[in-house]
Amino acid sequence: MNLFALGLNHNTAPLALREKVAFSSEELDTANQKIRAMLGNLAGGGIKEVAILSTCNRTEIYCAAEDSELASKKLKEFLAESKGVKFNELEEHLYVFLNDDAARHAFRVASGLDSMVLGETQIVGQMKKAVKTAQKNHGLGVFLNYLFQKTFAVAKEVRSKTEIGAHSVSLAAAGVRVASSIFGSLENSNILFVGAGEMIELCAAHFCAQKP
Repeated sequence: MNLFALGLNHNTAPLALREKVAFSSEELDTANQKIRAMLGNLAGGGIKEVAILSTCNRTEIYCAAEDSELASKKLKEFLAESKGVKFNELEEHLYVFLNDDAARHAFRVASGLDSMVLGETQIVGQMKKAVKTAQKNHGLGVFLNYLFQKTFAVAKEVRSKTEIGAHSVSLAAAGVRVASSIFGSLENSNILFVGAGEMIELCAAHFCAQKP
């Protein structure tokens, strides 16, 4: 059995494509089950364990499979078909990490080293939520359980033993900083928020703290 992580993020794909392949919370259960049902046999690479991490900046699928090379190929096809994206358009933006590299990537993601805002803490919570969803759908086994236990332990150690968390900032808080650097005090500013979902709520909360 081999570990692999397949996905795209803000470094490899434009926003328009990231939006297309993102999974809503309602889709995650079905997608987890479909991947194991369709690709769990040898013809699909023997994917036995699946966890899906989907945020505004990344969609990543962590798997344990008997044949990681075949499984990653079939998973790319599944992702393209299920999201209505042309395979060639999608493939050039995807990355695949195998075994040790997959673990190293998971460590970097959870520690905030792979985030748009270096050291942000929201991602580890999103990752824990992805693991809970996978667990609920029986997508976790020995391999992914161990991977994520180690991942969260590493993230905690990075926070406690390095300075990465000394000035940690979320993307929403970074937006406030940029706006303040341009306009100065925001108390006399009118601010319009355009969007839907968790990120726009966080932005609203951070900006409203400045009493615009």
